[in-house]
Amino acid sequence: MLNTKPPDPDKTGLERLYDELIVHIFSYLSYADLCAAQAASRNWYRLASDNHIWKSLYLSAFGRTRLRGARGFVDRTDGRVVRPLPGRAKGHEDTKDWKWMFRISSNWRRGRCNVEQLHEPVEGDTANSEDNCHVLLVGPLIISASAQITSSPVICIYKPAVNADNSPTTTLPCPSAHNLPCSVTTLALDQSHPRASNTLKVVAFLSSGEFLVFDINHEDPAKSTRKLLYVPTHRPGQHRLADRTSPIVQAVYHHPLLISLSKTFQLSIYDLSNNGAQHMQTLSSYTSYPPTSFVLSTPTPTTYKLVMAYAIPVYPSHWTVGATELIIAAHSPSRSSLSESSDPPSPSSVFGPGPLSSPLTVVSSRTARALDVPPGFIDDNKLRLMREQWGRKVARVADTQTDGKWLVLAPAPREMSSDTLHRIASASATPPLRSSTTLQLYRLSLPSAPARPHSTGQSKITFVRYLEGQTSPVCALALADGRCVSLGMNGSIWVWDLENGTGAEVAAPTSIPYHLGWEARPGSVVFDDRRIITADRDGIVVRRFDI
Repeated sequence: MLNTKPPDPDKTGLERLYDELIVHIFSYLSYADLCAAQAASRNWYRLASDNHIWKSLYLSAFGRTRLRGARGFVDRTDGRVVRPLPGRAKGHEDTKDWKWMFRISSNWRRGRCNVEQLHEPVEGDTANSEDNCHVLLVGPLIISASAQITSSPVICIYKPAVNADNSPTTTLPCPSAHNLPCSVTTLALDQSHPRASNTLKVVAFLSSGEFLVFDINHEDPAKSTRKLLYVPTHRPGQHRLADRTSPIVQAVYHHPLLISLSKTFQLSIYDLSNNGAQHMQTLSSYTSYPPTSFVLSTPTPTTYKLVMAYAIPVYPSHWTVGATELIIAAHSPSRSSLSESSDPPSPSSVFGPGPLSSPLTVVSSRTARALDVPPGFIDDNKLRLMREQWGRKVARVADTQTDGKWLVLAPAPREMSSDTLHRIASASATPPLRSSTTLQLYRLSLPSAPARPHSTGQSKITFVRYLEGQTSPVCALALADGRCVSLGMNGSIWVWDLENGTGAEVAAPTSIPYHLGWEARPGSVVFDDRRIITADRDGIVVRRFDI
């Protein structure tokens, strides 16, 4: 609160000035000098914490009005409340704690964080598998599910500062309707606006082909409930059930639309409205291969846009990255399907309402790839133009991630353990043309309309730069909002700012160096605006930047 009373005549120096003048002087200081001024006295600490000063510093340093990262906390849970100075709060932007945001963003840039272990290392059949467990960030909660085959799979929910031993706050059983041993193959968080202030929907897919929908109460996880169990059934004229459901390796959810991708690259669309589940359509691809990533958005209230990134083969025996955009909307059932491999839009649930009058199906698609080989023979001039992009093809692909704007490709090393090959697009024994520790950054362009009168507005993938610094090949990527987190096979973690191509090491390697004969340690990584969560054979580790 600014003091508008006349200065105390007994004070000297800057203390004799009005608070507004001191705040104006402080506005010319750097953040380091401002922090030093806060240590001078209580009065200077109060004035140097002015929200408008830190807002200017934040915007000049980071160039945006919010924290960067995936969808994070539903609301503040740490009790911090912004109290703007009287007469200076004029809108929503002034209720933000800009000093707190500056500290978090600086921690991300420097790789400064606190490390916390959630539970003991994974044991059993998954200790050497590719996916030890699946992890989601749901507001302040952390949700995990083991990939181990068991007769009683469960979802574990962790809430910070509840259990001192970092054990799960609550567990939700995920039984199969067939009473057979199974495992959780992937999780998906509902990206739509929550209908209730304290609940979010999460979908868990089982290796049996079933999926369950839960309402997660982020205020009291013990009140979370299961809302739906979908058991797929085969109907005449539909795609083979085994291809559509065995197993689901990727999924994205924006209620009521649920999209799943099987290991055989069958893309299935479900409608989860009216408290039921209906299988609407299945699409096949014979030129796309895992690993893959999804980004789902809603250009209009009745239209969905799905952007997929995946590995595609390149002549003669290498790989690069490609992307496909699918527009999904409700239209008349009489409208022709997108391809011959698409299923007719009919329900396949054993419960729920009948067919919708306007089913959700794919109405258009377009594809781009990072490297295109011209058909037929080419001359030396065209060959010279191709050499630069030709050098970016890789022998294997470890992971691909996109946020709809940026696309990152992580090459895989030539030799990998057999446990990691099931999710990596394999090629011949030809060595990679560039180090497998170097990431490739691309810009994805999917224009909605031609930018100029004579422009075609075609989709394309443009190479931007290499991201170098990681000391081992990468086993997993996470990308959102122009920020990328890479998890190395030696346990190292790097955070990349894709706008300027800079990176910072968050975690040092925990295993022997790559050139000395490292042993691959597969894992997964997710992050939001305040945390990085990694899951590997050492268990689940949380790295917090809001410190």
